[in-house]
Amino acid sequence: MKPIPTRLAYGQTLVKLGREFDNIIVMDADLSNSTQTSLFAKEFPDRFINVGIAEQNLMGVASGLALSGKVVFASSFAIFATGRTWEQIRNSIAYMNLNVKIAATHSGLSVGPDGASHQALEDLALMRVIPNMVVLSPADVYQTEKAIYAAYRYNGPVYIRLGRAPYPIVTTPDMDFEIGKDIILKEGRDGTIFATGLTVGEALKAAEVLEEKGFNPRVVNIASIKPLDKELILKCAKETGFFITVEEHQRIGGMGSAIAEFIVEIYPIPIKIMGIDDSFGETGTPDFLLKKYRIDSESIVEEYLSFIKKIKVGE
Repeated sequence: MKPIPTRLAYGQTLVKLGREFDNIIVMDADLSNSTQTSLFAKEFPDRFINVGIAEQNLMGVASGLALSGKVVFASSFAIFATGRTWEQIRNSIAYMNLNVKIAATHSGLSVGPDGASHQALEDLALMRVIPNMVVLSPADVYQTEKAIYAAYRYNGPVYIRLGRAPYPIVTTPDMDFEIGKDIILKEGRDGTIFATGLTVGEALKAAEVLEEKGFNPRVVNIASIKPLDKELILKCAKETGFFITVEEHQRIGGMGSAIAEFIVEIYPIPIKIMGIDDSFGETGTPDFLLKKYRIDSESIVEEYLSFIKKIKVGE
């Protein structure tokens, strides 16, 4: 299959959920054509609310509807859904552990031409620091549909990170999805590459090149960033010896940080965290930006080879 944006899978899945369950309310902040919540609005206009360009109000109203027994999916661009609304999410949603699912599209560098102001490179850090908040970052359309269903079934707040750009298909329809569990997409013994969202496809491409060079990396798709699959991460640490993490997010506070924070306490091993290095993005195509900020497949190969060389020198 050709790559497909995860935001499209989100909109289509909302329609499926709406047909199955009548307690779902979908909300948006005047971006429904972009977030694809317009698909739900068209079929269920009486269960869709557009609050206008008022993201803080979006979260406040969502919390009230959740208190009345509804399961609310609230959407906007990731930069607005997490940054502009952080205090409302913390105090009005997470503090009371409410059933609000924040599905944010247009995350990361791959927003591309929208530029630095719209490229949410901090959203994972902002959401995973909040108590009670589950943080999910699906890798493709199949996993997105399963993540949306899992979020609906979960009793409490969930943040789901979605993209504007097409994501390559890296999972299959029959792969299970469970909050707190992650998937080994490629077995290997001499190092583990952890990736999330759009970068999972880049990690798999890098693994092919590394195999041609005689290496045998393991590739793990981290879709559940909080809670982490600690059992799987520890297994990888014991079996492969070093980690490389790659994400379309700041190196500070994201998926790599979460893995490092966990493993350093119980089984310290060498870790290289790949991501945006304490800077803002810029305008450009997704492919150009992934390469410029060194989170594309070629950069993963280079970092893997450099890191494994350093480890061997230090032995």
